[in-house]
Amino acid sequence: MVDETAFRHTREDINRLPCVFERALLARHAACELALSHQIAERESIACTQPAAHQACSRMSQLLREKSSFALHLTATQRILPHAMMMKIQCGGLDGLKALLDADAAAPQVDRLLRLAQERYGDLDALPFSEIVQGVAAWKARRRHQGAPR
Repeated sequence: MVDETAFRHTREDINRLPCVFERALLARHAACELALSHQIAERESIACTQPAAHQACSRMSQLLREKSSFALHLTATQRILPHAMMMKIQCGGLDGLKALLDADAAAPQVDRLLRLAQERYGDLDALPFSEIVQGVAAWKARRRHQGAPR
């Protein structure tokens, strides 16, 4: 068994710039050409290789969370969200961006989507979040496979 505190410290030492959309990437829902995977104590961690891209992703994540709050029935005081809610925001938000900017892509490519967003809209704040949030509202997690009945 791994000591969680030791794991967190090791992770922070190895992964100084954690991927903002790590959950979506680990779920294989999205990809990013700037992502670098690390294996730590039989777990996977994803780092960003570009500080400027990390900053853009952080801003996008913050905007997705803010703009999705009404659709997800969140109160402004909720700081820590459950894993399922974060997955809905990350995966659904990337799906919404993909539908808006790169509908023909097989899967959301995080860095590509953010570059396209900045090229077309100039600033992430100018994105039409009413359209993007539809992806958040529509996203559903995969159902767990139930074993054969006993």
